[in-house]
Amino acid sequence: MAYKPGEKDQETRLRKAFPITQPFFDEKEVENIKACLDSRWVTQGPLTKEFETIFSQRQGVKHALAVTSCTAGLHLCALALGLGPGDEVVVPAFTWVTSANCAEFVGAGVRFADIDLQTFNLDPKAFQDAITPNTRAVVAVHLFGLSAKMDEILDIAKRHSLLVIEDAACAIGATYRGRPLGGWGDAGAFSFHPRKVITTGEGGMVTTNRDDLAEKIASLRNHGAAVNPSSVNTSPKPYDLGRYNHLGFNFRLSDILAAVGIAQMAKLDNLLEERRRIARRYTRLLDNLADIALPSVPEECGHTYQSYVIRVLEGGGRRRNRIMEELAAKGIQTRPGTHALHRLGYYAGKYGLRPEDFPNACLGEDTTITLPIFPGMTETDQDFVIRELKTGAAR
Repeated sequence: MAYKPGEKDQETRLRKAFPITQPFFDEKEVENIKACLDSRWVTQGPLTKEFETIFSQRQGVKHALAVTSCTAGLHLCALALGLGPGDEVVVPAFTWVTSANCAEFVGAGVRFADIDLQTFNLDPKAFQDAITPNTRAVVAVHLFGLSAKMDEILDIAKRHSLLVIEDAACAIGATYRGRPLGGWGDAGAFSFHPRKVITTGEGGMVTTNRDDLAEKIASLRNHGAAVNPSSVNTSPKPYDLGRYNHLGFNFRLSDILAAVGIAQMAKLDNLLEERRRIARRYTRLLDNLADIALPSVPEECGHTYQSYVIRVLEGGGRRRNRIMEELAAKGIQTRPGTHALHRLGYYAGKYGLRPEDFPNACLGEDTTITLPIFPGMTETDQDFVIRELKTGAAR
């Protein structure tokens, strides 16, 4: 059972779990959902279009297209960009599995590159070294809500004529050099999973400034139907079943979820500020732990702290695991940052990869701890987490 923000009884609180994060809803989501249900239009329709418009304006992109998940969005990016068999896509070795799966979905191959342990994002030098004559694209992941080094990545991509997909699953509200993410590369994909800053339960958004990609993605998410810019899911004549010139999918977001998304977008600035406030306090109060690395934020980056991820510098994975077990015994939920993808069975087996091939990614998986950060987290809550973390780290 999740801890409820504002609960006063210490003993009651200690018997419940502090979540890594949790969504925040109020009456506005309920009102929007009721209005959607009352309209009887519950599939992709006018509310989805409104959600897309709000999102595109917030992220400063020409096009935003709502889809069923960030996974679906990355898949559509790879399809729309024409990636396929014989092509290679460079992917950071430390990320969620779908950053790489999007290449495999379309028959392309994956070339992993190691990360910079300071930021957990793609190391530009490793990216450069991973490029072969078959490389056609790179997935620039903005992990945990921190931008990848887009200047360097885009420079390398331009010199090698590579396409750039931004995996911005964690990065709504994040910036690079003062500009929102999602419009730096050819296309980007965002997630609205419940662990993200805003959520629709499940759902995602594809962003691009390219008209050709927007039209292709709009078609592919809707069974490959030709896009009719003058109406939403309606035919100009009652007997017209539409034209289907692409092999597409049903990756449409429903208006029910879009109704939630509209309400969540209105809360975005407050949710971001709350996360940043909690993160700043973590950083201030944990700064004296000599063998714990705290999140590093380059000057040009604006972090969302979708996750607050620390790294245990001494004692390796065994010590990290012990600390996490002790926190769990106190009802504090944690998890490693994410996967070292080259150690997963599918990728290790297909490409003959060894753990030592990408040592920083291994350290990322084995020594990181994601601390709780959620709407309504009080200073008392945070003090409890910090105290138990310090106790566990001191043993």
